[in-house]
Amino acid sequence: MTFDSPENTETRTPQEFVDAAATAGPEGTPPEADSPSAEVIGVRHGMFGVTGSGDTSGYGRLVRPVTLPGSTPAPYGGYFDEVVTELHAALGAVGASWETVIEKVIVFRGELTLHVRREHLVTVAKVLRDYAALRFELCLGVNGVHYPDDTGRELHAVYHLMSITHNRRLRVEVSAPDADPHIPSLFSVYPTTDWHERETYDFFGILFDGHPSLTRITMPDDWRGHPQRKDYPLGGIPVEYKGARIPPPDERRAYK
Repeated sequence: MTFDSPENTETRTPQEFVDAAATAGPEGTPPEADSPSAEVIGVRHGMFGVTGSGDTSGYGRLVRPVTLPGSTPAPYGGYFDEVVTELHAALGAVGASWETVIEKVIVFRGELTLHVRREHLVTVAKVLRDYAALRFELCLGVNGVHYPDDTGRELHAVYHLMSITHNRRLRVEVSAPDADPHIPSLFSVYPTTDWHERETYDFFGILFDGHPSLTRITMPDDWRGHPQRKDYPLGGIPVEYKGARIPPPDERRAYK
């Protein structure tokens, strides 16, 4: 953990903060920020990242960078190298350029992730499913992620694929800007994504183009907003308990 005075941190850029923290020793910065390829997208102040209210926890001066893992150079280790090599060849066979289709390859915490440009997502998914040396036949689900500080890439959709034939796993990640939250649906390639894409739309607002029925699946149809975005207000309903009334979180008092 790194502590610094507000007057020293407020004027730093995210990268300047990471550079300074890295010189403070191994305990000065989280492991992912130590990597020279780490992508710094912001700085978090305080223990919980809360702003606009008093801090009674004593952690108001805690400062940490908000980072995403950077590109991983080959070799990747294990079966990851074979997957990347075979996918490179398969994309060439269908007339798709690797540099045009794939943004970056990341090996992080034992997982292989392919960052795919959204306009090529369906092509990549078909190749991963149908090419004999790959055969990722099963999509285990779709997850949404919201990075408000990742300008132009605020919304991410993460597909978890599995090859039953080769007993392998792979993550495919696609990003879209908040101003244009459109990502092609993979329903035509993996029909199991039907409900998963609806849930991701419901909670994050990602519009999956080509989905047969992109409607809310958990929240009411007339619900406003997408509750799992990080900038979504807490909201809530008042709770009564033995005669006492507890207001919703966004109406409770703030310490000054």
